[in-house]
Amino acid sequence: MWKVLLVEDEVFVRESVREIIAWEELGFKVAGEAGNGAEALEMIRSNPPDLVLTDIVMPEMDGVELLRRTREEGYASRFVMLTCMSEFEYVRQAMEYGASNYILKLSMSVNTLRETLHKMNAELTKSNPSPNPSQPVSIPVASSETMPSQSAHHASPEEITSHPEVQKILQYIHEHYEQDITVKSMSGYVMMGENYVSALFKKKTGRTLIHYLHQVRVDKAIAYLLQTDLPVHEIGLRVGFVNDNYFIKIFKRLTGFTPSKYRQQNKDAK
Repeated sequence: MWKVLLVEDEVFVRESVREIIAWEELGFKVAGEAGNGAEALEMIRSNPPDLVLTDIVMPEMDGVELLRRTREEGYASRFVMLTCMSEFEYVRQAMEYGASNYILKLSMSVNTLRETLHKMNAELTKSNPSPNPSQPVSIPVASSETMPSQSAHHASPEEITSHPEVQKILQYIHEHYEQDITVKSMSGYVMMGENYVSALFKKKTGRTLIHYLHQVRVDKAIAYLLQTDLPVHEIGLRVGFVNDNYFIKIFKRLTGFTPSKYRQQNKDAK
């Protein structure tokens, strides 16, 4: 396994990168994490990684300076830079110091990361076909996270996941389910790329964002069906479905009944 060092000052970004990738399937293991370049340089000195995945703009020491110092001290670790659109001058400098690649944060996705890691695996294998196995490093993962059961939509966002950005999305869905909610709008809300948010949400909750939204809306619709005499089309509108047929289709997919049949059977059972 090739050893990877993740360097990123924003904890949730670092945690997300670590958790959305099946590292070992791609021939890597996360051997350490650092919150800035100075901390990372010390880790490189004590246990040189094969690959450093680093943000560029960080406190104490930025990613370009980290790369420059690493090269000056004779370490051959490969570098992949994480960057925003406005940081291309830094990217140019990083490439001059020998960075292998860069990834734009806003368009970062599971596929982008996987493709980059495939390239790095090939590059590392070509230059050193026999990586030295390193001792596994224990990476703490929040123990409170559980895969949601069929009734997990009743849980609070904090009970479903400890990830702050996914919590924000869950909270928003529960408070604004009747509004037009899409992966795109939620990506803008948490300021992350669409593909990245989509993969992260599925990883943390076990469901796609839209599936989760549908479940919340259907739960609200069930409450209206059993507690009011509102017509089905009105209930659909109140919980966020602007199209009657789509509402009925999703409701039946999740409950096994049409809204009218569900109301009839449950009221008859009382």
